Amino acid sequence: MAGKDVKKPAGPIKPTQPGLHIATKTTEAKAPTLVPRWGAGSSTSTPPAAISARLPRVPKPAAAAVNAGLASERARARMVERLIHQGIRNQHVLQAMRLVPRHAFVDEALSSRAYEDSALPIGHQQTISQPYVVARVIELALSLLSGTPRPLRALEVGGGCGYQAAVMSYCFDKVISVERLKVLADLARVNLRPLKRSNLRFVFGDGLVAVSKDGPFDVIVCSAGMPAVPAELLNQLAIGGALIAPIGEPEQFLVGIQRIDDQEFKSQQFDMVRYVPVLRGTE
Repeated sequence: MAGKDVKKPAGPIKPTQPGLHIATKTTEAKAPTLVPRWGAGSSTSTPPAAISARLPRVPKPAAAAVNAGLASERARARMVERLIHQGIRNQHVLQAMRLVPRHAFVDEALSSRAYEDSALPIGHQQTISQPYVVARVIELALSLLSGTPRPLRALEVGGGCGYQAAVMSYCFDKVISVERLKVLADLARVNLRPLKRSNLRFVFGDGLVAVSKDGPFDVIVCSAGMPAVPAELLNQLAIGGALIAPIGEPEQFLVGIQRIDDQEFKSQQFDMVRYVPVLRGTE
C-alpha cells in the first residue's frame, strides 16, 4: 500500500452516555478504501496456499444436481481464495464464507455477480456488503474477544437481507440479527429458511433497543454507520466482549471496542469504510 495516505480520526471515539470511559488506540488502517487490496504485506507469515489447503473440503453435489450447484461451489471457492489473498486468515470465517451461498441473498438478476467483491443493491436504498467486508468484520470481532472460552452470543444490528447473519451463524454459538425495515426482515427470513440455521434468530425491530432483554452479548456487529457509539449498544456488550461498528462522519472507519469492566472500554481503529447511516425506529 506504499504511496497511499491512510487518514486518521480527528479525535477519540466517545460514547453517547456520560460515565463510560473509552480508551482509544489508533491502528493503521490496512487500506484507505472500501475494497482493501492486501497481499505480501499481510500481518501473518502463513502463505495463502497453506491456509487454503487446511480448509475442509465441501462435499461435491450429486451428479443430478451438478449445474447450478457446482457452479456456485466453484464461485465460492474462488471467492475464498481471493479473501485469503486479501488478508483474511481465520479459518472459521473462511469456511463460513465458503458454506453460505451469497447468490441466494441477491436478486436473481444479479446472481451472476454474487461472488464479486462488491456491494450489491437489495432494494430500499440498502446493499449487501461486499464479501471482504463481511469476512473482515467477523474476523476482527473474533480477534478482539478476551477472557476464557465460552459459548459466544452475537448480535447484528442492521440485518439487511440476512447474508452476514448467516455467515455469523457458523462462527458463533447463537446469533440474533435485527432489521428495522419490515420488507427486508421478511426477505431475510425467506432467504435464511433453506439454510435451517437453528442458532440464528432474525428479528424485525429497532436494532438499538429491540433485543435489550436478550443481552448481554459477547459480540455486537453494526451494519450501519453512526457518528458515535450509542450507549444502548455499549450497555448490551458483555465484559470481555467486542463490538465492531463503522464510526465517524463524514469519513467512517471500522472501530473495534472491547469492554474491560462495567465502566471501561478500549477502542481501536481499523479500515476506512462506507456504510449507509443507522436510523432509529421501524418502517
